Amino acid sequence: MGLPERLRKEWFILGIVLVIAVARLEPAVGGKGGPLKPEITITYIAVSAIFFNSGLSLKTEELTSALMHVKLHLFVQIFTLVFFPTAIWLFLQLLSITPINEWLLKGLQTVGCMPPPVSSAVILTKAVGGNEAAAIFNSAFGSFLGIVITPLLLLLFLGSSSSVPFTSIFSQLFMTVVVPLIIGQIVRRYIKDWLERKKPPFGAISSCVLLMIIYTTFCDTFANPNIDLDKFSLIIIVFIIFSVQLSFMFLTFLFSTRVVKSQSITAIPHPLKKNGFAQMSLKI
Repeated sequence: MGLPERLRKEWFILGIVLVIAVARLEPAVGGKGGPLKPEITITYIAVSAIFFNSGLSLKTEELTSALMHVKLHLFVQIFTLVFFPTAIWLFLQLLSITPINEWLLKGLQTVGCMPPPVSSAVILTKAVGGNEAAAIFNSAFGSFLGIVITPLLLLLFLGSSSSVPFTSIFSQLFMTVVVPLIIGQIVRRYIKDWLERKKPPFGAISSCVLLMIIYTTFCDTFANPNIDLDKFSLIIIVFIIFSVQLSFMFLTFLFSTRVVKSQSITAIPHPLKKNGFAQMSLKI
């Protein structure tokens, strides 16, 4: 395979590098309060577009069939909200005796307690030919569970607590995930023949939306004036994230092939988040 073909095939990876570089050059553009208004365009419109897109592309039978895989869902949620946070906590106990910045370690634990991301899990699962319907269910269900479980995990592992606006979070998840998915399914009923004939690039569309999410996320990061990390801690943390991700992806693959051999699912990477197995990948 020549270089041009390879670049076309790996366009999404190149896109990630590009949007991060652009975000670094002018973070104010995509940061909160900036011209792109990510608090509206990303939080609501982009996420809704991803699930509307999934509703259009998936057959209703695929979604209903995914709901029946109880063992799969239990595996994903237990791995995501129980096993992973606990494993990260044990690992960080060892790292606490090192000179790595304490707040970076607390940040790793915090992200490790988060529920699966609702957008990247679906997009990346679809991109690698995994079980998109299962990814949608576990992303949404895990996010709803996280409203209650994540604060408890943070209290358990970090000893910190905070008030959680359950009603607003629940309503936001419902309006940006469930409603667009249902609308997509309804629209699909009327244009099903056209969709099957034209085969729109649903995967590429969702991937482009994800690039926008990544771009605004890094804009917020680079625009934060309070970030002051020594290079040693930063390099070590990047290495740790990479190593933990590979380790847990292998562990997830090992478990998934033994426990649910009938499922076609893929472990998907995400910044400190398990998404693969349609969810199981890591939290990193």
